[in-house]
Amino acid sequence: MSRTGSSRLRRIILPAWLVVGDAVFAFAGLALGFWLRYKTPLSRFGIDVPNAVFADYVPLLLLGVLFLIAGYAQLNLYEERLLLRKFQGMALIIKGTTLWLAGYLALAVVLKFEPPISRLFVPLAYLSIIGVMFVWRSAFYAALVRPAWSHRIRQRVGILGWNDEARALGAELAAQPAHPYQFCGFITLPDETAPPDALGAIDQLPELLARHQLDILIAARTDLPREQLLRVVEDCERAYVEWKVIPSSFQIFLSGLRLHTIGRLPVLGVEDLAINKLFNRILKRALDLAGATVGLLLSAPVIALLALLIKRESPGGPVFFAQTRVGAGHRPFTLWKLRSMVPEAAARDGERQSTARGDERLLRIGAFMRRWNLDELPQFWNVIRGDMSLVGPRPERPYHVDRLSAEIPHYLPRHLAKPGMSGWAQVNGLRGESSIARRIQHDIYYIENWSLWLDLQIIALTFVRWKNAY
Repeated sequence: MSRTGSSRLRRIILPAWLVVGDAVFAFAGLALGFWLRYKTPLSRFGIDVPNAVFADYVPLLLLGVLFLIAGYAQLNLYEERLLLRKFQGMALIIKGTTLWLAGYLALAVVLKFEPPISRLFVPLAYLSIIGVMFVWRSAFYAALVRPAWSHRIRQRVGILGWNDEARALGAELAAQPAHPYQFCGFITLPDETAPPDALGAIDQLPELLARHQLDILIAARTDLPREQLLRVVEDCERAYVEWKVIPSSFQIFLSGLRLHTIGRLPVLGVEDLAINKLFNRILKRALDLAGATVGLLLSAPVIALLALLIKRESPGGPVFFAQTRVGAGHRPFTLWKLRSMVPEAAARDGERQSTARGDERLLRIGAFMRRWNLDELPQFWNVIRGDMSLVGPRPERPYHVDRLSAEIPHYLPRHLAKPGMSGWAQVNGLRGESSIARRIQHDIYYIENWSLWLDLQIIALTFVRWKNAY
């Protein structure tokens, strides 16, 4: 298929089919919710709506479908970059359906629907829609990732220049077969040694763009003479190839970049991040207080039982373990945990940044607690005090902060946010002896892309993802 045909397929045809499919299956989910509410034993609960006839409710269900599709579109669900992103798409569907649920419940307070709709129908329809949409989207995704389709909708990418950023980007693209971008190779500059997967040199650029049918050219280096850089841009324009740049001057917080004018000159810089804006801080703090209060109340019996087991196995030490950690703004605070090691373990605590698998200092009950993160239950108190958040980068000890900040680029910006009981790195399995650099990348991603919805996702994933917990 030609580049124009592929572009039309992924930008117009497939999104249009998704809109139609989402509308059909959203209606099916609403119809299933109607059946569950009025035609099953659930009809005995809530306010009775006698003789509910499906045909009478079809206009209201169609209105519900319209609002759902509008909500999905507002969340950019139908962008081409999400065609091969099953779970990102489902996350937006859940978010959009949740907003639909909240909107309906709000409208139900002030409006009277005719025919009347039971409030029990709405949560049932909410669950039905998500279930039906998951099945439909999974089937659609399974068809798209087949080679016959995926090669037609993935955009072909070349990278201009050869350096650490180019190598990392190429490896990232090549490692994900379901990525919306297909990595083709590198185009080298005159002062570079060609890597094994080089497509050719920059002086062959027009020919390379055509031969490999590139859709996107990403520049990893822009330290070219101005005239040569302009020729590269012009070559891309003539071939209708998108031109993108890895912003080497800004390694972090790229979503916070904004263009300003000082006088008549444009200036690019980092503005306030979403996580630091006043209203968002209030929302996050409200979630922390509500979640930590409920968590502390529910976990109190578990903490009491674990305390007895700790004392039984190791009577010579305290139940709780206090340790100084570094929090937001580089301020130290006291973190509380249930003691999971022998009492003298603290004397060797500075030897390693994290506990090794099978550490001989662990108590038997300590190993169990760490496997299920039960030793961290007292940190609900840290959240209530304001030292921590439910979600954020995990806090480190001062000694390790000083060491790691000297070894790992962009380590310290993780302290722009409160540390968390759980975090984006942890739910992605980056704990224990996993790569510290990758943890920092995930922490920076969280801070840069924070939203209340992301916090809720991480909280939910905390209960099901336990990789490398020990």
